[in-house]
Amino acid sequence: MTDSANALHIVCPHCHTTNRVRVADMAQAPDCGSCHSALFDGHPLTLDATSFDKHIGRSHVPVLVDFCAPWCGPCRMMAPAYEQAAALLEPQVRVAKLNTEDAQAIAARFNIRSIPTLALFVRGQEVARQAGAFRSAQDIADWARSHL
Repeated sequence: MTDSANALHIVCPHCHTTNRVRVADMAQAPDCGSCHSALFDGHPLTLDATSFDKHIGRSHVPVLVDFCAPWCGPCRMMAPAYEQAAALLEPQVRVAKLNTEDAQAIAARFNIRSIPTLALFVRGQEVARQAGAFRSAQDIADWARSHL
């Protein structure tokens, strides 16, 4: 295998630069080549209208997105479990949140009708969706892994 075949594109959660990371280095807490911040920190990444397409479209690792809103009771109830799920899933899955109030065009583009809605994207394509809150971090992680 060539070196590029052994590398993944990982978008930095801080500066949104696309990094090439060898598969063998994924478990070693890789840093961004541009801003030198950790590429994974075990916390959900907050996406916005600008960063959403970069992370969904460029990332070679699956991206789990919580479409949510700050006023949503079930979203707030699930937030601690979702935070914990990031620690269970990263670096195999990027865990992210998108505020549908701030990014209404993206919510409309993906036909988000209820929140919270979790959507799992693999190489830019949505592969699974679940509307409604999960009860635990393990449930979230199990659901995501079951669709990979």
